[in-house]
Formats: sequence, structure tokens, C-alpha cells
Amino acid sequence: MASLERHGLPSRVDRAIERVLAERRLVGCVVRIALDGETAYHAAAGLADREAGRPMREDAIFRLASITKLITSVAAMALIERELLRLDDPVAQWLPSFRPKLAHGSEPTITVRQLLTHTAGLSYSIFQPEDGPYRRAGVSDGLDQPGLPMDEELRRLASVSLLYPPGTAWGYSLAIDVLGEVLARVADEPLPDLIERLVTAPLRMVDTAFSVRDPARLAVPYVDGRPPRLMTDPDLVPPPGPGSGIRFSPSRIFDARSFASGGAGMAGTASDVLALAETLRQGGGNILRPDTVHAMMSNQIGPLRITTEPTPAWGFGFGGAVLVDPQIADVPQAAGTWKWGGVYGHHWYVDPVNRLTVVVLTNTAWEGMAGSSVAELMRAVYGS
Repeated sequence: MASLERHGLPSRVDRAIERVLAERRLVGCVVRIALDGETAYHAAAGLADREAGRPMREDAIFRLASITKLITSVAAMALIERELLRLDDPVAQWLPSFRPKLAHGSEPTITVRQLLTHTAGLSYSIFQPEDGPYRRAGVSDGLDQPGLPMDEELRRLASVSLLYPPGTAWGYSLAIDVLGEVLARVADEPLPDLIERLVTAPLRMVDTAFSVRDPARLAVPYVDGRPPRLMTDPDLVPPPGPGSGIRFSPSRIFDARSFASGGAGMAGTASDVLALAETLRQGGGNILRPDTVHAMMSNQIGPLRITTEPTPAWGFGFGGAVLVDPQIADVPQAAGTWKWGGVYGHHWYVDPVNRLTVVVLTNTAWEGMAGSSVAELMRAVYGS
């Protein structure tokens, strides 16, 4: 079992951040770490706006990208606790016109559980070639196409064949965007209002929303390079692995006509994200019951392989990946660690064995999510 070397944690993390910034892998970052329910580390480093010389602040606001998935998944579980929604409800019960078919023309049933676990047969444009079906249909990954409404997004998505029969494979996807619209229909209120009522307001996550609460604190986004380059609008960023890359439009979050992307559409601060993740680590506080949190942090997909991970050591719960075998993964985290990230350059994890929660928000895509700095900061945290 992994164990945390607590002595010297702040100085180790300081050194790791200084090295990453000196090597020009990141432009700026905010790191917050909780240990045994107390703040063990908090810092802002580098620049929020390199061209203007604006330093990073601890209350900097970031486009959260897929950290939004954790928040939307929590809202879904809150509705399930209230018995307004069930995991095995057919999605078509709430979205009658959303009926994607398999390649041979049959129409399978997609459930809420399959949306939550990315086993619904959907995908992302990022994993397809430039002339792939999502690109041809004009499907948005929730990060581009400012002003696109949800009805049109769902129509485009449903026009493309599913990649596999729901429940038979795992594929990272737009499932949480679809889930967000299901939640809005169930509650009969817009997704931003629902999430504020069920998640962000109870936890006083005052800077986290589908809009930017204080634009003066918004971090400017950058793209990998030595040094990183300023992200344009729009921008096509090559992926770290196979695929055509992901399209970013940083201005999307300022266009109120853009559909509320439950998978990628929110902005917020590191302290807000830590508040949510740490509340869940401690059992759910005033937003979820402990048994619900336990389900979220448990593998829900059995032996299915998570294709975004380099080893078969991870399962998937509700809202993030779950570490099944630390030896195979070759990480210092303990079994049961729950994690995910965001393509604008973020990652978070909760290690319940070590009573540890880590949130790292950066303004550099992809490095802050999937670059070498992620493993370096992890080793600094654990002292491994």
C-alpha cells in the first residue's frame, strides 16, 4: 500500500513547481493540498497573463474543462438520492428525440448509468480523424463553437452512429454533456441553476459557474511549447496521443447562448474545486450521503479498460477514474484513489487511504493535465 511522506511536503512541492516553471513547461499554476482535513499546502506561481506581466493569484479563475464533469456528476447523484432520477432510467425517457443508432441501424437503450460511466457508445471529436463523423456532423466538444444551442448539439450528436453497443466498452465522451441536459429536464430548471442549487451554493463555491464571475481574475490560456504559446481563438491543439486534436474557443464561456456543457463548460478556482473534492473525501457533507460518495469513488465498470490510461490499472466510478492496482500503474497513490483532469491544463485526485486531496489548476494545455509535470508534482507530494 502506498504511504505519504508528510515531512517536508511544502518544500518538495515548492521545488517541483519552481523546476517546472524554470523549464518553461507551465506559464502559471495554483496548487492546493488538503491532508487530514487541513490545508497542507497552497500557492500560486508563475503568471496568469504572461503578455501583460500579471502574476498568478491564488484566487485566479480558470476555465475548468473536464473538472466540470465531477460537478455535474455530483448533481446527478443528488437527484438520484432524491429519487427524481434512477441510474437505470433510459435517457430517452427524458430526451425523447435523442436516439442515436448503431452502425447497422438498430436503436439501443442508453441509460443514465452509462452516461455517468462513459459506456454509452459516444465519443469526442478529439479521438477521431479530421474527417471523422463528429467533425463532419459539426459536433462540439463543449469547448468550441460559441453560441451553439443544446438542441442543435444533441441533434448533431444523435445523427452519428454509436461506436459500440452501450455497456460493452468504455470510451471517454460527450456523455456528461448529454447527462447535463437530462438533469435539466428532470429538475425542470436550467443546468447552471440546478448545479448552483445542489452543489456550488451549499459549498460556498462562489467563483464556480458556467460564466466568469470576475473576468479580471481569469487566467489567460496557453498551449504546450518551450515556452508555451498564447492560445488563439479558435485554436486547434494537437493531442498528446492519437487523434486530430481538440478545438478550443476561449471566448465560448462569455457567450450566454452557448449550451451549458456539463462535461466542460464551467470556470472556477482551485479553492472551490478543493472544497468539493475534500467534502466528498470526508463523506459528502451537506450535499451527498456517504454511501453515495462511496459509489462514486468505486469502480463501476468492472473489467472494462479505460483507454485514456496507459495501463489497465484504473477503473471508473461516477465522476472520475478509480485506481485498482497501484503496482501496475506504477504510482505512489493508494488503491482507491479517485482522479480526473481538464484539457485546459488541470488535474485533481483524492487518496482516501492517505486522507489526501490535491488540486492543480494551470493555464497550460495539455501539460498541466497530461504532461511530465503531473507525475513530478505527484512524486513531490508523496516524497517518492
